Amino acid sequence: MANADNKPAGAGRRIDEATNTETVGHEWDGIEELNTPLPRWWLWSFYACIVFAIGYCIAYPAWPMVHSATEGMLGWTSRGQLEKDLEAQQQERAKIVADLAITPIEKLPGKPALMRAAVAGGAAAFKVNCVQCHGAGAAGSNGYPNLNDDDWLWGGDLATIEQTLIHGIRQPGDADTRVSLMPAFGKDGLLTPAQIQDVTSYVLSLSGKEKASPASQRGAAIFEANCAVCHGAQGTGDRQFGAPNLADAIWLYAGNREAVSQQIGNPRHGVMPAWGERLDPVTIKMLAAYVHSLGGGEDFATVATPAQSEDQPEAAATETAAE
Repeated sequence: MANADNKPAGAGRRIDEATNTETVGHEWDGIEELNTPLPRWWLWSFYACIVFAIGYCIAYPAWPMVHSATEGMLGWTSRGQLEKDLEAQQQERAKIVADLAITPIEKLPGKPALMRAAVAGGAAAFKVNCVQCHGAGAAGSNGYPNLNDDDWLWGGDLATIEQTLIHGIRQPGDADTRVSLMPAFGKDGLLTPAQIQDVTSYVLSLSGKEKASPASQRGAAIFEANCAVCHGAQGTGDRQFGAPNLADAIWLYAGNREAVSQQIGNPRHGVMPAWGERLDPVTIKMLAAYVHSLGGGEDFATVATPAQSEDQPEAAATETAAE
């Protein structure tokens, strides 16, 4: 790389004795720069890159102009490639959509490949239409049901979920919407504040949130007279009316005394859109498959009845399951 000769900067070139390589005439602090030739492989690679770049500029769009760019001899564009890819995807999706359209939803589990495609499509549709209320993981929040658990108001089989998606929950203007009405036992004066607190104690005792007490014993009698007709004698609910199970410690709003007593005295009635008015039948079928796959889906042993009329009471509870 250098010899021991100390030449002033700018001195003429010479041959380095140690390497037999010409120097470039630069020296600093006794270190001289050698004019070592580039490796042949590197030079040929460099020339090949130049040739490739010229060919690329001729074949493909490359040079920007005032109003457009050079089109290239091949006529290729990224927009055109995107359109081809989208067309290919649409053709592939069209076959799946056609198969889903002619397959009854209760038959989907018997077609694993089609079921997987439906779940994948439903996951995409869920991110667009449902995460705003149910959350990205479908775990819900205060007032919005958790779709991952196995607690259902009307049923958790595919057909029942599809029915709920199509007609919604308390959707105005839809005659077949899911409707369940919880009486306002406090607001309408059906029970006194003390009675509401006793019923609250009893409801909380059903799921082990409170221990048995004189208040819960009094509440049991009030529950039997006013609430058991919908929620059942043991508080396990009734899917015919959309009455929630009060004994499983799964709550829509909260499982504390304040939330339960509020729902008994002045209940909240959530609304879910009737997606049949907004989405096509295949998309709804895919959404039903996705929701069913989240972990709480049920077999077809129990199919919920169609929507009930508004004069049927819901039941005295704050608890409700995934709608």
